[in-house]
Amino acid sequence: MIKIVILDKGFVAVGKYAQGPYWCSLEDAYFIRRWGTSSGLGELASNGPAISTILDKTPKQSFPVRSVVNTIECDEEKWANWIK
Repeated sequence: MIKIVILDKGFVAVGKYAQGPYWCSLEDAYFIRRWGTSSGLGELASNGPAISTILDKTPKQSFPVRSVVNTIECDEEKWANWIK
């Protein structure tokens, strides 16, 4: 499942999300440097990256469950060109 993940310390990432009891991970992940939307992260999740969105490719990320502030499910078809 592709999700946007909002982490503490202001990090926002998107990728294939998995969660265990203590740790989460994102594969085929990107940090979202610039949303590039007029309606926030919900628009980005629903419509995929906009022309002005800036995504920074990153290796697999692992982080503690307690650092997750929020997750937003993405429309997988709209993200298919970026996250495979």
